[in-house]
Amino acid sequence: MHWKILTLSFTVALSAFAQSPTPSQKHPFTFEDMMKLKRVGGPVPSPDGKWVVFDCEDVDLAANKKTSHLWIAPASGGESRRLNPTPNHEERPRFSPDGKKLIWTSKATDPTQIWMSDFDPEAGQLIGKPHQVTSISTGADGAIWSPDGKNIVFVSSVYPDCNPPPPGSGATSDDCNKQRDEELKKSKVKAKIFTRLFYRHWNAFTEFKRSHLFVVDADAGVGAFVSNAQALGTSASTTPRDLTPGDHDVPPFSLGGQDMYAISPDGQEVAYTSNVDEVEATSTNNEIFIVPISGPASTGKKISTSPGADTTPLYSPDGKYLAWRSQSRAGFEADKWRLFMQDRQPSQTRDLTQKFDRSVGSFAWRPDSTGLLFAAEDYGGAPIFGVSVIEEASKPTGGGAPELHADDLVYRGDVVFFTRMSSRAPNEIWRMDPAPKDELATYSLESGLRPVTHMNDALLSQIDMQPLESFTFKGANNDDVQGFMVKPPGFDPNKKYPLKFLIHGGPQGAWGNSWTYRWNAELFAATGNYVVVMINFHGSTGYGQKFTDSISGDWGGKPYVDLMKGLDYVEKTYPFVDKNREAALGASYGGYMANWLLGHTNRFKCIVSHDGTFNTESAYGTTEELWFMNWEFGGPPWEKRDVYRKWSPHEYAQNFKTPTLVVHGQNDYRIDVSQGFDLFTTLQVLKVPSKMLYFPDEGHWVLKPQNSQLWYKTVNDWVDQWCKN
Repeated sequence: MHWKILTLSFTVALSAFAQSPTPSQKHPFTFEDMMKLKRVGGPVPSPDGKWVVFDCEDVDLAANKKTSHLWIAPASGGESRRLNPTPNHEERPRFSPDGKKLIWTSKATDPTQIWMSDFDPEAGQLIGKPHQVTSISTGADGAIWSPDGKNIVFVSSVYPDCNPPPPGSGATSDDCNKQRDEELKKSKVKAKIFTRLFYRHWNAFTEFKRSHLFVVDADAGVGAFVSNAQALGTSASTTPRDLTPGDHDVPPFSLGGQDMYAISPDGQEVAYTSNVDEVEATSTNNEIFIVPISGPASTGKKISTSPGADTTPLYSPDGKYLAWRSQSRAGFEADKWRLFMQDRQPSQTRDLTQKFDRSVGSFAWRPDSTGLLFAAEDYGGAPIFGVSVIEEASKPTGGGAPELHADDLVYRGDVVFFTRMSSRAPNEIWRMDPAPKDELATYSLESGLRPVTHMNDALLSQIDMQPLESFTFKGANNDDVQGFMVKPPGFDPNKKYPLKFLIHGGPQGAWGNSWTYRWNAELFAATGNYVVVMINFHGSTGYGQKFTDSISGDWGGKPYVDLMKGLDYVEKTYPFVDKNREAALGASYGGYMANWLLGHTNRFKCIVSHDGTFNTESAYGTTEELWFMNWEFGGPPWEKRDVYRKWSPHEYAQNFKTPTLVVHGQNDYRIDVSQGFDLFTTLQVLKVPSKMLYFPDEGHWVLKPQNSQLWYKTVNDWVDQWCKN
């Protein structure tokens, strides 16, 4: 029988080490509670399936820093413990194929390097003193093992013109990189000269460096480094070799997720993601390449053909197939992610999810190479689906209640490990066993889905959090639109509550049964006792690609209608919502929509606009990923000026009356800080009550703990000022 599409969903109850307190003993969620939560990374099961190692980040609010440590837990579930009790920031652990060694990225040095230790599979402990594997001056991260255990591949950002010197010269390309970095650091002149686009990206200037993949002997560093991490000498085995030389990034910039490179099961080649288009600022055309892991440096062979993005290659365990995620449309970062698979012999590529109207997220091969599991957004959740290498996936079953939000899938034996979050709890590691094989199946907690870690259960058991509630209404074009609600702690249906109306970014994003530290609905509800409402308007993900596509070229159209109709529905359906005390808050596209609301409605008592576009035309010249503006508005402003002006909030400034808090970060290169200054200046000139919160040390996201604390306080105080009177 072929392995058919499957959907896994279940209702989850948080478990705790001790008996849960009664509701009267619990307290409302606070910012300080949120900072105490441990931030669990993806599962790394040992080859024998007995252990799961993971990194876990702690926040020190007083010290204003975050530190990641390595932890380990029995794969069957049980108490987690620190694996390497050092004060160093350590993350991204990876087992050797035989399970007897562990590597990780460590900030014991500056810059970060790859470290290694022997591992006892029986006791689940590190053996002896860890040693440093790499000492490259540009730092090392993202390490993976070759399946034969002989090599380690890692990522480092280097100057692409620092080519390997002639053999016998005694120099290395790293000498060139080190010299260039030292000259830059010592120079009294901080000016920069640009000759092309992508001179800055997300929140940093590129400094003309490129990320490259390097390979090093797995025995590198053994006995070759003294305690101060200075090399006693180099040899062919300890000197990393650049696998992807050239003026391109391998892998390209990413905000996280599955690795964008992999090593073949025979250890002979590396598949990787790169964009080699001449103008990267206007291109999403990432491609899949393969390159030999040994021998002289060579140009990678391109094996993908889609005009859109191709990324995250992953070999099947038997080496017969290579799978990756692919988009079909050039220049559209929110196109549907399909699961492609290439038969290695003969070379034939197929779309396994052509009939599946959802975007494929993280995925994992079955151990027998007969199929794959993957997560995909669906109605506010992210269930797990399956597909065989023979049959195509069809339309997902079910929908509605967002019961499961899974990510970071990985197989070990017949068990699938993954991370799971919800609106009331951050990531923990879960397992599913035995993993499904053939027929369509729905799994529950009683039939093989259970948690492996309980890092935050004790703390969360003390907090009064209300469940995420889903509702559906008729929005623009009379389409069904989904919304979510979170009620305040100690909710009383007979009382009237003010409303915080949250607007998501993207714009191709979505609210759902997931956790966030930056715009946390539970914290917004608990701070001041508010009802929180979130609408997944036209353009949101998880409802089919047609729904997602519908926002492009229509930023202030259908999404605005959905938001207003959704608010109408809430006011009519829920009598405990005080429609005279409502605030609208949004970031990124949500910030744009907050600015759009300013010019199109006066129904809100106040507005919070975080990192939002205010003038669409000037935003084009100050953003970095030009493909985004080109797609969303149909081209540059000199070609589509009518579209830009139609949907630009600044064109409606004469209507601005609602008190507005403006928030922006200096290092936001996606939506330049000038957009925030422009909005604030306009509000002040118009004498609209307004305030600006400016972060000189943040980008598009507010990430530093004390900055986050100030952000929540300022935002919530602003809403209280206008909605509590």
